Amino acid sequence: MSATDTAARTANPSYSEAFQQGVREEMQSNEGIFIIGTDLIERGGHFAQVKGIAQEFGENRVKDAPISEAAMVAGGMGAAMYGCHPIVDLNFIDFSLGAMDEIINQAAKIRFMFGQPVPLVIRATSGVALGGAHHSNALESLFAHTAGLSLAVPSRPWDVKGLIKTALRTPDPVVFLMHKKLSGVRGEIDPANNLIPFGKANSLRSGKDCAIITYGYTTVTALKAAQELEKSGTDVEVIDLRTLYPLDTDAINAAVQKYGRIVVVDEAPMFASITAEIAATATEHNFKYLKGPIVRLGGVRAPISANPKMSDAAIPSVQGIIDAVNKVMAY
Repeated sequence: MSATDTAARTANPSYSEAFQQGVREEMQSNEGIFIIGTDLIERGGHFAQVKGIAQEFGENRVKDAPISEAAMVAGGMGAAMYGCHPIVDLNFIDFSLGAMDEIINQAAKIRFMFGQPVPLVIRATSGVALGGAHHSNALESLFAHTAGLSLAVPSRPWDVKGLIKTALRTPDPVVFLMHKKLSGVRGEIDPANNLIPFGKANSLRSGKDCAIITYGYTTVTALKAAQELEKSGTDVEVIDLRTLYPLDTDAINAAVQKYGRIVVVDEAPMFASITAEIAATATEHNFKYLKGPIVRLGGVRAPISANPKMSDAAIPSVQGIIDAVNKVMAY
């Protein structure tokens, strides 16, 4: 690769490369940061998220572990309590189900029980992407519900880098979820290397008539829907939450008060979901501003098929979001 190509990739990195850049910068300034997971040293992770980092920093700071998620998280938690800041890379968030006691009953509660910080990042991919039933679980609500955990869900390279830098300076556990479909998507990153604060949503597109509130890969679908809606005269703002806990309730409330018409979209099934939390909270605090009910759109409440057509049909589509916006605009 030429120097010009390298410079271009650095300035316009992929989603996974943005993660690499943020981690590298933090590892350079904090010797306590190390990464533990599977297939990290030679392969660089399933999505090249740590490619080259072992070769740069050495195998004392990037460790391949046996395939035991419970052991990885427990080891990372212990190291965090003794002054390190580990990144436990589970590759797929579905695999966290093998470490729920360590994540939810231990790491998330030690600060409350003993006053001991646990600076730990649990990184994994999430979302529906032809992974079949065992690789497409939507567990965001579970982690957002758990006291003691923060939950980051970046949708762009810019946010990946800014949020992982924040996560690696946070004294408590952070679950960092990166959508599988976004791994190779390229985009700008902040040249000033600023941190992005948790609990601060971002408007990806301004509007006049309605707001779509979402996160992760669904921002891509929402932006496509907004472009189509503009052709028929409906101007829609798209709000990317970026973190689900802490949640930017100020941005949500402001959108309800500005438009009175809100659509909330998520790949997860709607029952007991992030969309339910947003709709309930927004309605409770802004009922007088609403011009109609908040419309929610989510995935089917069923295991995801490995069949591409069935997989696509299980999550919100561009047309589905257009229909939801038209529904809320009809009030």
